[in-house]
Order: sequence, then structure tokens, then C-alpha cells
Amino acid sequence: MPKVVTLRLTDDLYHLFSHYAKDDNRTLSNFIETAAKKYIEQNIEYADEYEMKEITNNAGLNESLKRGYKDAKNKKGQFVA
Repeated sequence: MPKVVTLRLTDDLYHLFSHYAKDDNRTLSNFIETAAKKYIEQNIEYADEYEMKEITNNAGLNESLKRGYKDAKNKKGQFVA
């Protein structure tokens, strides 16, 4: 269910966003939502559903991750940056 969020913008920023929303034939709220989503998708690294399926189906990788987790939990080994 959509949520209502109040956002305070300076006049300059409001006019800038409104201009780009109008150029893109969007409402102001849709423009801001789309721009925020695009920013997150481009700047936050995560595995999509296909990558996650590959990861979960890779038995060798999962065993290695489990061993690494166990070693880290037992403070075995060293961190290499």
C-alpha cells in the first residue's frame, strides 16, 4: 500500500524537480520516486534474483562460505584488505 511522505524542498530545488518532471511527463512525486529508485539501483551493490539463484545453487561456494563464517566466528585466520 502506498505511503504518503512529506518532503521539504527549497524553492530552487522544487522548481528544478518540477521542470524535469514536466519534461519527462511525470508528476513531481513520481519523478522524485523514480530518481531515488534509480540512484539506489546504480549506487547500492546487491545481488539480483538471478545472481542469488546462482549463489544458492553453488554447493562448493556455499561450503566455502560456511567454512569462512565458522573460521571468522572462531577468530581463526586474519583479515586481508
